[in-house]
Amino acid sequence: MHRLDRLVARNTGASRKTVTRWCKGGALTDREGAPLRPADKVNPEDLPMEVLLDGEPLPLRDELHLLSHKPVGVITAMKDGLHPTAFSLVAHHPLSAELRAVGRLDLDCSGLLLWTTHGPLVHKLTHPKYKIQRTYEVALARPPTRAEPPATLEDGTVPHVVRWSPMDAGDCHPALARPDEAACYARICLDGGAYHEVKRIFAAMGSHVLALARTRHAHIELPHDLAAGESICLPRHELERASAPSDAPSSDPA
Repeated sequence: MHRLDRLVARNTGASRKTVTRWCKGGALTDREGAPLRPADKVNPEDLPMEVLLDGEPLPLRDELHLLSHKPVGVITAMKDGLHPTAFSLVAHHPLSAELRAVGRLDLDCSGLLLWTTHGPLVHKLTHPKYKIQRTYEVALARPPTRAEPPATLEDGTVPHVVRWSPMDAGDCHPALARPDEAACYARICLDGGAYHEVKRIFAAMGSHVLALARTRHAHIELPHDLAAGESICLPRHELERASAPSDAPSSDPA
């Protein structure tokens, strides 16, 4: 069972003293307007639930899972002294202090970034041994001179390419930038995540990545209508499904 004051503090970022003051002042009530007490018990099975703070709905959760659209120019970090952070774009959500990014996207990359308050899910969704597939779309400076990715990269890294294919500009996800100098576009699916792997793969194939967007993590796809910087909540079962090992071929379009 959860104590109400702890749960409200976690969801709002307020101190438990402040929550106690809200209760004593009658600001925190149930949906019928009945006052709540700091030590009231909340059954985890009743979550998520909604209470009222100063008459306004306040959702209470014990966990949170998000899908966000990370823009270019935003760093995947909680804090940074030079650049705006991806965390700042989700900090308004309940339980935001407990959110952790599932993997990362470089400063110059855009697209799908998952968040969760559940640590084991972060591990399952990112550790190479689980072989979770991620799909990226890229704008290239020139067509690749090799038909297939190399068996190893320049530093000995073995790229884990599930598939790749050229694509038309009109079929690209809205999250992918289309630089004027782009000569062609491609989609690539990996079940690994080495440093700058997508860029290094296409460099080894004789091309150069001008823009990159992650469009899918396992079966979870970035909605075409989700604007850059925006985020939506996901049910836990979607991330649990995504964390299952990729034994079967992905349903990504080829």
